[in-house]
Amino acid sequence: MMGAAMPSSPSRTRVSLLATAALLATGAGLASCAIAPAGFGQAAASLHRAGAEYSLDRPLRDFNDSAFVLTDAGKIKPRVVGVDQLAKVLRGYDVVFYGEIHSHPGVHIQEMALLRALYDRDPHWILSLEQFERDTQGVVDDYLAGRIGENALIDKGRAWNNYLTSYRPLLVFAEAHHLPVVAAEAPGWAVACVGQYGPKILGAFTATERAWVAADLDVTPGPYRDKFMQFLGGSPSHGDSGATPEAEARAERSFAAQVTRDDTMAESIERAISAHPGYKVLHVTGTFHAESFLGTVERLRRLQPSLKVAVVDAIEVDNPLAPSFSADEAHDGTALQLIHPAPDAFVEGEDMSAFSAKIKHERDASRCKYSL
Repeated sequence: MMGAAMPSSPSRTRVSLLATAALLATGAGLASCAIAPAGFGQAAASLHRAGAEYSLDRPLRDFNDSAFVLTDAGKIKPRVVGVDQLAKVLRGYDVVFYGEIHSHPGVHIQEMALLRALYDRDPHWILSLEQFERDTQGVVDDYLAGRIGENALIDKGRAWNNYLTSYRPLLVFAEAHHLPVVAAEAPGWAVACVGQYGPKILGAFTATERAWVAADLDVTPGPYRDKFMQFLGGSPSHGDSGATPEAEARAERSFAAQVTRDDTMAESIERAISAHPGYKVLHVTGTFHAESFLGTVERLRRLQPSLKVAVVDAIEVDNPLAPSFSADEAHDGTALQLIHPAPDAFVEGEDMSAFSAKIKHERDASRCKYSL
């Protein structure tokens, strides 16, 4: 996206990591991460509440360790559950959003464990992925049907750079068990076009290209827009008397680019459910698109209000030796996954000029091929 960032996996605790995610605005895959055996790190634990904080009674022992906490969006007293217990609850939903931090191995380990546990209870699941764009659906289908190999999937499917270590297990499982896989995301270049020119640029697309983006984009004000503007550093139209019209317009285009992704993923999920009666969907996406049941979740509910939707929200804890989360965060998902915090992308005083130049070059290279 041109001119501003589009979040996918925000950090609640590290501004430098959030800024890095912002610079990688088009949603390309982040650093690779190793996969350990599924179920790793699920030691028995319980929670203790002190004021507005819930604390886990054991540490997260290493970077891959994590714990699931069932909260039902704040409707029940939070309790620690294993992946099998979580799957038992989630099988009662039509769509399960797994809000991940894209580069975190502890999340990917449990995504695979959850998919397997869900399948063991009901084989009728669809795997939907932010990590593949809608125009590559034919490539994904060819791979699942055995018409092409993994190299072609990675190349022609424009797989993220951490595909082999993070998403390969999901695709291999889907292929082995004949699960439909949805390439749910809008093409990155199309998102960049909207970020540069706004939704009007969609009228310049060919009919085929226009079909790769949701038919309707919802840019109306609301909690999701407020959250996005806060991510950008504050809305220029909300109390910043020094904001220029140009900055205000740029922020609105940034939000339009963000919802291009959300509305397209929601539409992709809704179409998959319609095409496969009796199936449920596990959608893997960045936390920003799902936490607090906003983003893609709220847009899917508008398309299909009758759907029962769950969210698993990954949360990086502040202190892995004493993992905790706030009572407010209990509302962010049907279940939370407490994970080890990632290292800071940069430390105070570190020279970021080379990294910034690289990101600027990548952004300039992705400029829209159309103009108004």
